[in-house]
Amino acid sequence: MNIRPRRRLLAALAVLATGATLCGPAGAADKKLVLGFSQIGAESEWRTANTASIKQAAKDAGIELKFADAQQKQENQIKALRAFIAQKVDVIALSPVVETGWGTVLREAKAAGIPVILTDRLVKEADESLWVSFMGSDFVEEGRRAGRWLLDKTKGGKEEVRILELQGTVGAAPAQDRKKGFEEAIKADPRLKIARSQTGDFSRAKGKEVMEAFLKAEAGKKVHALYAHNDDMALGAIQAIEEAGLKPGVDILIVSIDGVKGAFQAMVAGKLNVTVECSPLLGPQLMQAVKDLKAGKTLPRRMVTEEGVFPAEVAAKELPKRKY
Repeated sequence: MNIRPRRRLLAALAVLATGATLCGPAGAADKKLVLGFSQIGAESEWRTANTASIKQAAKDAGIELKFADAQQKQENQIKALRAFIAQKVDVIALSPVVETGWGTVLREAKAAGIPVILTDRLVKEADESLWVSFMGSDFVEEGRRAGRWLLDKTKGGKEEVRILELQGTVGAAPAQDRKKGFEEAIKADPRLKIARSQTGDFSRAKGKEVMEAFLKAEAGKKVHALYAHNDDMALGAIQAIEEAGLKPGVDILIVSIDGVKGAFQAMVAGKLNVTVECSPLLGPQLMQAVKDLKAGKTLPRRMVTEEGVFPAEVAAKELPKRKY
């Protein structure tokens, strides 16, 4: 019996089988990672820079990004997360507009086997296994830094220091934490008192509107300082202060948080006294986390960004370096 043709046939079948085995994993490896990202909106310079960082980093990393702008509405974010689950994305990233009300949709993501990374803001849920990691700033510490700067700036006096506070969005983690940290810090000097506090919803227009109302209500009283939970509200408040015939940064000390270019420009102009940095440039760190997850690595539960405090004295030197 001539077995050569049979040997050739078996060899050919072996090559085909090997090729099929190699093609499977290679095809899977070539498949792009898909990240579904639910963004709060575009309410501030910070948020715009955050979105730009994430979009550019996804492009640079070769990750397919499914991006959803919630326009500051939680219901839109929940819809977006359910759409990501239906599309079977590899990872979901969520920057939550408020802290509560996420349990049901996060359980749906967990049931679908899709890991969730929280960025910039945390959620309040008893079951912390619903997300794998939180990446962002320490908002309480930001509030403390703002408070400590004001303590130092007003030390040595005897009169009461009356402070107006523009809070962020009601129920949002940075608003609650920045208030908490600031109040912790100023307790060191009983002269410092928050005279009025109201939400400005993290927006410039609302910050201006609320500051106008504050100044009318405080007519005839001395206001020493304004603490704004973000730069955009502070910039809106500056307009209101000027329209009231006062000098922002001189007649009223202004302390804010974020570190956007607009704040540095206001400091150079002498209209804002200090900004506490909260970096929005989370894109590269987020994309690395997505890759690590899909490679089977365990992410740290908390990833904190490194940030500083910038008083007006350094604004002119730092402004050219700002990326947002």
